[in-house]
Amino acid sequence: MTVLCAGLLAATPPATAAPQAPPGATGDLTGLVNPFIGTRNEGNTFPGAAVPFGMVQLSPDTGHSTGYDWDERSIRGFSAVHLSGVGCGLGGDLPVLPTIGDLTSTDNASYAAPFSHDDESASPGSYRVALGEDGGIEAELTATAHTGKQRYTFPATDKANVLLNTGQALHKVTNSSVRILDDRTVAAAVTGQGFCQDTKPYTVYTVTRFDRPFASAGTWSGDTVTAGSRSSEGGGRRGAYVRFDTRGGDRDVEATTALSYVDQRGAARNLAAEGGRSFDATQDAARRAWQERLAEVRVSGGSREQRRVFYSSLYRALLHPNTGQDVDGRYTGWDRKIHRSRGHTYYQNWSLWDTYRTQAQLLALVAPRESRDMALSLLDVDEQGGWLPKWGYGTVETNIMTGDPVTPFLTNAYRQGLLKGHEEAAYRALKKNADGVPPADSPYSGRMGNAEYLKNGFVPYQPDHAKKPGDSDFEHGASATLEYALADAALAGMAKDLGHTADAARYAKRAQHYRDVFDPDTGFFRARDAAGTFTGPADPAKSVGFHEGTSWQYMWLVPQDLPGMMSLTGGRDATERRLDSFFAYDQLLKDPAKTAREVWVNGPYDYYNADKYNPQNEPDLIAPYTYLSTGTPWKTTDVVHAALGLFTDGPDGVTGNDDLGTMSSWMVLSAIGVFPVFPGTDTWGLSTPVFDKVELTLDRAYYPRGHFTVTAAGTSGTDRYVRSAALDGTALSRTWLTTEDIRRNTTLSFTVGSKPSAWGTGDGDAPPPATPSSAQ
Repeated sequence: MTVLCAGLLAATPPATAAPQAPPGATGDLTGLVNPFIGTRNEGNTFPGAAVPFGMVQLSPDTGHSTGYDWDERSIRGFSAVHLSGVGCGLGGDLPVLPTIGDLTSTDNASYAAPFSHDDESASPGSYRVALGEDGGIEAELTATAHTGKQRYTFPATDKANVLLNTGQALHKVTNSSVRILDDRTVAAAVTGQGFCQDTKPYTVYTVTRFDRPFASAGTWSGDTVTAGSRSSEGGGRRGAYVRFDTRGGDRDVEATTALSYVDQRGAARNLAAEGGRSFDATQDAARRAWQERLAEVRVSGGSREQRRVFYSSLYRALLHPNTGQDVDGRYTGWDRKIHRSRGHTYYQNWSLWDTYRTQAQLLALVAPRESRDMALSLLDVDEQGGWLPKWGYGTVETNIMTGDPVTPFLTNAYRQGLLKGHEEAAYRALKKNADGVPPADSPYSGRMGNAEYLKNGFVPYQPDHAKKPGDSDFEHGASATLEYALADAALAGMAKDLGHTADAARYAKRAQHYRDVFDPDTGFFRARDAAGTFTGPADPAKSVGFHEGTSWQYMWLVPQDLPGMMSLTGGRDATERRLDSFFAYDQLLKDPAKTAREVWVNGPYDYYNADKYNPQNEPDLIAPYTYLSTGTPWKTTDVVHAALGLFTDGPDGVTGNDDLGTMSSWMVLSAIGVFPVFPGTDTWGLSTPVFDKVELTLDRAYYPRGHFTVTAAGTSGTDRYVRSAALDGTALSRTWLTTEDIRRNTTLSFTVGSKPSAWGTGDGDAPPPATPSSAQ
């Protein structure tokens, strides 16, 4: 392990001025953000401090597997790594907690401090809480991209402690070390693995620098606490404590923790680069960074609660993916070697099965530079690790979830103009992924059912099929087939654009494989076994072979060919009737709120045995927009607005797991009225916005006009139906746009009324399919 140089630690720059708010940004939009939304009912968000896309998310852990739970009443520590809305334990590295008195336990579940929501607050880049039965310790948190800053205010005592726990985290810690370097500095390394199953381990390195010398310090190993010890290393519970005397009037202790996924020298450099400001200056800079981001989307109208929910959702959508490189550009690649970024920032943490449907498209609009770098980072993963990932955490492929989510993620980046100069490199990586299967000695699963899919047109349902750690496409053969086909359609369009005409035709043909899991006897998609026989219950609400859903809920995951899907189910009118049943549309019109909460699927992990819409999970995110293809676009608005009502300004105000901003991005895009109806392309479906005006400030490098405004004067719960639409003043009858439309125009305006109209019902008004002929 590298020894840190005292000179390096001392190279902290002087404080600098915080960035200014952008021109024209009026009003404190950070004040509209409630970071506690989603902290109850398995939304799995975190309320702590972070900056947009930062490496550090310094947040309290209460004992919940993913960090913080609103209903728990003690804090085990403030740890440096969290992911918003994940469904399995991940991160939670180095929980730090201020305490008073002797250290009688080394288990953070035992020494956890009680707290009350009455003495707790949070806003973007900031968190505060009073700890202890009498609230005797105040803890405040803020962050930079690579550091988390803590300020603890103790009562007057000679035993004011700060505990740095290296051996416990939200995931399994396999090894850790802690070293007290001098009377102000503690270095640590945590090696862990996890996320729904054991994965290959990764290591995060930390350096924590205090603003005043310790009065005393020590370490622990297991249950043994050793005063004066300078180090502890190995498995099991490990950590260090540092003690201060606060009887002299100075009761504040500030500490800054820097992270690195490379080495401790990298953590020290990150600390030197970003740790020089005071707590207050750091907190102000974090708030300004969030204000600048949020101000790029200005909404007018709607209720205050709607604005709070909107900006809270936008905030969560801008937390991930995360900077993976140190300030010097170094990062640990997927080959476990150290690399240095060239020409782009390296990002990590990829919940692709979720984010390819909504967040990728939202970020392409509001953060295209970061989106470009994120896409290029995935190409780095392929180059270094040999394959593209499904669900990547840090330097580890977890193989969580199924299908081929990386293809629509990257083809979306291509379609949004983010891969200029890298198109062929991206295409080569995607082609390898789409046509092959990672070898047995590779940790990647990739399209593990690809051989069978290419031979027979479907992934067979074989729940006992051998697999690598993670999820199995064979266990979810029906939905994997639909996901592969969607990805093939997206790749066909990219291949056509790049002049790979034979590939384009081949992928477009494969995009029709959704038909191979359609059972004409039931009229629904259905799993098939290795012999090709439809298997499992015939009841589509009790189907097998679908990942986190049923045949009912996956019926609409054919955005590449909705006309073809409708022909299988009896035509447009029959499809509309099926959609009406799925959404309980008659009940919805009578009581939208009750239908959304009591008739639709509710519960963050309630995936199966249902024939109704599940607004809490990813497979159904596109479903309401299917009405655009049945010639009844007003029904899209009815469903979308009812679903938006499930997002509230309370701790249970997120539908299901937020999954690194996926559900929040659905909320933002649907509230604006522009939604990506075919992931992996540049097609945006339209519905009625919930705000009178939404003004997007766009990056001129990608959107030359620099802004795009959506208006719907008078929109409300009653006046929610589009009567007409116009693009820069020219009448628009179709229910969709392309990204090029957004680039070339500045205003999308809707007129609305209290009753449905004929808008969007004509031939050719529905979003276009990606049929085989369109890719030839």
